[in-house]
Amino acid sequence: MKLGAFSISLSVKDLQKSKDFYEKLGFSVMAGTMEQNYLIMKNESTLVGLFQAMFDGNMLTFNPGWDQNAQNLDSFDDVRDIQKHLKENGVALEKAADESSSGPEHIFLKDPDGNMILIDQHR
Repeated sequence: MKLGAFSISLSVKDLQKSKDFYEKLGFSVMAGTMEQNYLIMKNESTLVGLFQAMFDGNMLTFNPGWDQNAQNLDSFDDVRDIQKHLKENGVALEKAADESSSGPEHIFLKDPDGNMILIDQHR
């Protein structure tokens, strides 16, 4: 199963303070804006998403169809196929994708310790 690009998505209290902190660790803004209340920060192949007032808690994020530079991959597993595989293997979903749709869609699930996982397909 190909999950695509990986990042950690952090729910932050102060986007500017978080941006400044991660820049001190060598990260730079790759996407997003302060006005949109989110920034995707990158250091080499490591991605950290900073999200202010968008969701509670932190989560692991996978983007099927993208590489670590948010470039489209020629071949990838659609989120609906990933969902089917997970369901067949007894994995409960917090939010399921519309199986009759195509293109952008997402699912949420939790690992055994309650950590949220987002599989977010943008194309």
